[in-house]
Amino acid sequence: MPPSPTPSGRSRAPLGRPARRLAGLVTALAAVLAVAPFAQAAPQAAADTPSGVDVTVDARGSLSTLSGAARGVNAAIWDPHMNDPEVASLMKDAGVGAMRYPGGSYADIYHWKDHSAPGGYVAPGTGFDDFMKTVRTAGAQPVIIANYGTGTPQEAADWVRYANVTKGYGARYWEIGNEIYGNGHYGSGWESDTHADLSPAEYARQVKAYATAMRAVDPNVRIGAVLTMPGNWPDGVVGSGDEGDWNHVVLAAVAHDVDFVSVHWYPGGDDADAALTKVAQLPGELREVRAQLDRYAGAHSRDVEITMTEVNTNTGGSRLTGRPNGLFAADAMMTALENGVTNVDWWDTHNAAGQITTVDGETDYGDMGMLSSATCTGEVCEPAANTPFHPYYGMKMLTALGATGDTMVGASATDPQVSVHAVQHRNGDLGVLVVNKDPGASREVDLHFDGFTPAAGAPQVTRYARGDTDLTDATGSATASRVTVAPYSLTTLTLHPQAGTGPAASKAQAPGTPRLDAATDTTATLSWPAAAGAARYEVYEKAGGHSQLVAETDGTTATLRNLPAGSTHAVDVLAADSAGRLSAPSDPLTFTTTSPRTSTCAVTYHVDNGWGNGFVASMTATNLGDTPLDGWTLDFDWPSGGQSVSSGWNAVFSQSGSHVRVTSQAGAPVLAAHGASTATFGFTGANDGANPAPTAVRLNGTLCTLS
Repeated sequence: MPPSPTPSGRSRAPLGRPARRLAGLVTALAAVLAVAPFAQAAPQAAADTPSGVDVTVDARGSLSTLSGAARGVNAAIWDPHMNDPEVASLMKDAGVGAMRYPGGSYADIYHWKDHSAPGGYVAPGTGFDDFMKTVRTAGAQPVIIANYGTGTPQEAADWVRYANVTKGYGARYWEIGNEIYGNGHYGSGWESDTHADLSPAEYARQVKAYATAMRAVDPNVRIGAVLTMPGNWPDGVVGSGDEGDWNHVVLAAVAHDVDFVSVHWYPGGDDADAALTKVAQLPGELREVRAQLDRYAGAHSRDVEITMTEVNTNTGGSRLTGRPNGLFAADAMMTALENGVTNVDWWDTHNAAGQITTVDGETDYGDMGMLSSATCTGEVCEPAANTPFHPYYGMKMLTALGATGDTMVGASATDPQVSVHAVQHRNGDLGVLVVNKDPGASREVDLHFDGFTPAAGAPQVTRYARGDTDLTDATGSATASRVTVAPYSLTTLTLHPQAGTGPAASKAQAPGTPRLDAATDTTATLSWPAAAGAARYEVYEKAGGHSQLVAETDGTTATLRNLPAGSTHAVDVLAADSAGRLSAPSDPLTFTTTSPRTSTCAVTYHVDNGWGNGFVASMTATNLGDTPLDGWTLDFDWPSGGQSVSSGWNAVFSQSGSHVRVTSQAGAPVLAAHGASTATFGFTGANDGANPAPTAVRLNGTLCTLS
């Protein structure tokens, strides 16, 4: 049986009684006289001998380009401080480019025309026009959630007309509902949904209706559908009467009708340090979202954005305002953006005080907001309204790392307690963010670069560590090859290129994003838009922390050969000018080679059901060769590190690392030649993170066709 689900995003002001509590708190704010201080930093640890760690930045390994809406926050209509004048300036200083409205699950009870949310509390001054004033003052753009749960396509279309025709706000991003998979269809319900049919198929039908009505008013709006995050409940759960789980049913119907999909990520954990370790799962989970889009949208997949419209640790209602959650904000947001997300929104701007704990020597108010709401739990009160908590400074640090139009590039560290992110600036500079997640020890970081030659002289250094009350200029504390980072800290270096080197010195512009024209089990043919000033092109594949040259050409197409079947590759293209100087890299392309088109064996793999962190799968193996198999062995490797076999039937299963071996049982029937018989077997598995299917399977050493 699956464990009891813990749906994401519920540590917000819920409906009913807690919402009325917020209403009471609004009137009580002025009476709060005693405020527990937030910024009492923990004493600096005793001097330690820093451990050494190597960081490598791969300036040729493009990950993606930062958009203007890359980093965002959620705003909620029950928040009396949502539109305080200070909020817009704080958001602008933190580089917030998107603000989502009207606030999580409230979106599915919210009626914009009369600014009401039946069953919930609506704070004064939080109407749509008030919100848009804050958005515009902050220099951001809105992400709007249309009411699916208790609304209609016509109500949403009228909102588009008011926003973009009547008021001229130019609101582009419209998400259809919030966490609609939490409507009770899978047994646990927190999202309002009054439709008679709560299934994913009905949601898909309604998304089409909403999209048609809204685009009839403004054909330029971008419509988003809600998906579950792979590896998180209710991913994999197949409801009664459904043909598949939520994502597969929804995408099978609407993949060609939407412009973006929305996922939420609350990794949880016993404490914030545990949540920090879960950031490593995020790339695999996002790869699975893209794989699902590729499957159902085909060539249109490249035009469908992935957004992460809510993210926070959600560690049981506590440990949310403390320093480790600030590290998490920076690390998780950059990791999401590096792995195909175009917009990631923190939950949320303000929330409310919750469980009071002590984290790193400071009071943690158990508040999911990045700014104080000046509320209290018992006699412990938050600081003055809009005082930033640590997650705010985590997001703000990203403004020192890179800006709109800059290119995120590959970076890696040899120590799991250190995360690193890098951004190539349009002017040729390189930003490097080092996250030290160790609360007890500094790290001495040796910096190495591929495709970038730093200038002599000290880089600019921006730090946020114990004792800092804001981002701090620490220039002079590092060289271009070494920096010591404090425990529990964020440190960003901005390095200039050596004169005459780097993309800024090349007369060639960056090529357009490559596309996959054809793939077999051993080859892949790519093409890309030409770049101005290019004399030739180089294709690089990411390999660990480095990129390796895999093709050179004078044209705009290349075929990669001798690739393993079922293998995944990430490539980008650089243009060289007539002097051989390389441009900035293109945006990347990730592709997977196929299984063989023909073989002497065939294997099928199917996930029959799941519950977020576990699943049931069935397999078949067919011998298409000329010789019967009296006893057989089947081998495959899991694509994700958190996958495992728990128990199986009709065969003997074993696992070593990520490698799984399945052997026929003693006395099993002979596997007849020419497909005359089939072995059928299955297993129960576990997954900590994404649960992608194997991409290559061998039967008695022969690579099989796989479906």
